[in-house]
Amino acid sequence: MGKFPEADAQIVKIVICRKCKTRNKKGVGMCRKCGSKFLRPKRKDIRAKK
Repeated sequence: MGKFPEADAQIVKIVICRKCKTRNKKGVGMCRKCGSKFLRPKRKDIRAKK
């Protein structure tokens, strides 16, 4: 996780649509933009650029 626990707590509340890459609130059944049901949790680790 990151340096700031406040930011980490907000990241946990986000899910990402696999189809259109939109951010959605956790607990929704489908994407607010495209209506897709394929959602994933937001990545919590920090990836460095290569």
